[in-house]
Amino acid sequence: MRPRIAVVGSGPTGLYTLQHLLASSRPLDVTLLEAQPEAGWGMPYSPELNGHAMLANIASVEIPPLTETLVAWLVRQPDAELQRLGVPRERIDERAFYPRVVLGEYFRAQLARLLERAGASGHAVTVLASHDVTDIELREADVLLTAERPEAGPLRLAFDHAVMATGHTHSDATETRPGWFASPYPTSALRAIAPGPVGVLGTSLSAIDAAVAVAGAHGAFLREPSGVLGYHPKPGTQELRLALMSRKGLLPEADFFFPIPYEDNLVCTPEAVDALVASGRPDLLDAAFELFREELVRADPDYAARIGLSRLDADGFAPAYFAEREGRDPFAWAALNLAEAQANYAREVVVPWRYAILRMHEVIARAVPHLSAGDLGRFHAGWKAVFVDDYATVPHESIERLLALRRADRIEVIRLGADYRLEPAEDGPGARLAWEGGERRLTAYVDATGQRALDAADLPFPTLRAQGAVREARAVRTAWDEEGAAVETGGVDLDAAFRPVNGLALHRGLHLLALPFLLHLRPFHQGLTSAEELGRTVAQAIRAEVEGGGPAGREAEPEPAGLLLLPS
Repeated sequence: MRPRIAVVGSGPTGLYTLQHLLASSRPLDVTLLEAQPEAGWGMPYSPELNGHAMLANIASVEIPPLTETLVAWLVRQPDAELQRLGVPRERIDERAFYPRVVLGEYFRAQLARLLERAGASGHAVTVLASHDVTDIELREADVLLTAERPEAGPLRLAFDHAVMATGHTHSDATETRPGWFASPYPTSALRAIAPGPVGVLGTSLSAIDAAVAVAGAHGAFLREPSGVLGYHPKPGTQELRLALMSRKGLLPEADFFFPIPYEDNLVCTPEAVDALVASGRPDLLDAAFELFREELVRADPDYAARIGLSRLDADGFAPAYFAEREGRDPFAWAALNLAEAQANYAREVVVPWRYAILRMHEVIARAVPHLSAGDLGRFHAGWKAVFVDDYATVPHESIERLLALRRADRIEVIRLGADYRLEPAEDGPGARLAWEGGERRLTAYVDATGQRALDAADLPFPTLRAQGAVREARAVRTAWDEEGAAVETGGVDLDAAFRPVNGLALHRGLHLLALPFLLHLRPFHQGLTSAEELGRTVAQAIRAEVEGGGPAGREAEPEPAGLLLLPS
């Protein structure tokens, strides 16, 4: 019997998992389960959640290809399709940024091609759309999934391996009370916000997109003959005032030019960090920072001298990194930074310190799951923010839109500080904000702070929880910690193949790649490069077992097999 494998979720993580599973030398029976009516979009790129103005923050050249690159797929589209997508043929470029819905179309087309390849390679792949997996049970010899189907009742299926590639989690009810939006998705809901003072919590690309969605309902972004992007409000919308709000009050920087694939680090290498981890030393965070410091000095000694790097430690680096920006008007800084980034792109100039930090974020991440509880707290409180700021730069057009809104006097940035109060208004829709700078009544409020980390108790699978099959991730104790067991840190305790660690004598075929449960100990596992890495890691673990003659699964309730081909 063929090994039976379930992939739950058909977004990028699920597709990359499927891609690497199909490289198996042993024929597989793979079932792809998707809660939505159509498979292949992925929540971040679904047209149900994103307007066409919402940009992805990853260039084509950075997207790990499935059967072809994004640029190759775009090039082979007919002119009519490119027009529908809003992508001029002359602007197709591996360094360009495209609307999120374009990436959704790409991934959906890639699923269709993966299914064709599967059949040609002797694998059987069944796609079950509108199948929402609501429960998981680990049994002695398999993993039992329960999927709810509209108007058809629950379906129970057993597998040798089940990969939970469910990605981001968001509420079905965006506007949880009048004028209070718990999420910026779907962005179409934000277009109903009336002109008035609107607060958006966060300053990331998601927050910018939320502001752009509201502004787009009450005006238009048009490029002038000079090339400058302007915002033109509709008559009667003079009350619209947008505010991006965060503790630091900083805007993200513009995407910067760097070589792809990454150049190798000289000092802060995966081997060096792994050696620190293997040594068991209690000062792992500080030892990792020494590698970081030396790499940064070698990459850009002028920058190191400018911020006083020789005097900084893992706690002091973040304040020094942000200090110059915190002392400047955020929009003035954004304009200067955008001009620099555009000029560097035109000349293919690399800023050494930015590129060095970018190269090191995934290397330093190798140490994070091994930090002591105290050092893990230190990392999340400071140093992590530097890496996030460096890799979460945004498309140049997103900065242009902010500057256009600023010139039209329709947006500001509020620095909230650590002590602020934000709560639903009692006298109508929206919220009341109080911070060090004053108080404000917001007629609408949008939380755009992104995906929060979830704990084992948040897993939506009651039987799995009742079995005690999942537990919170743990950080090690060190020589100066109190005696006792490891400290729970949040997230789910997983092994190297992302299987729950539980000590039970039950089947070990469940692999958990649901992003919110990985964030605490794997803070940089976000984005498409991480989706590919996660899918590849799990698929290789599964292939190692099944190609060695692992056990075959069985179906708890027979379901007709079949191959569902999607239109290319």
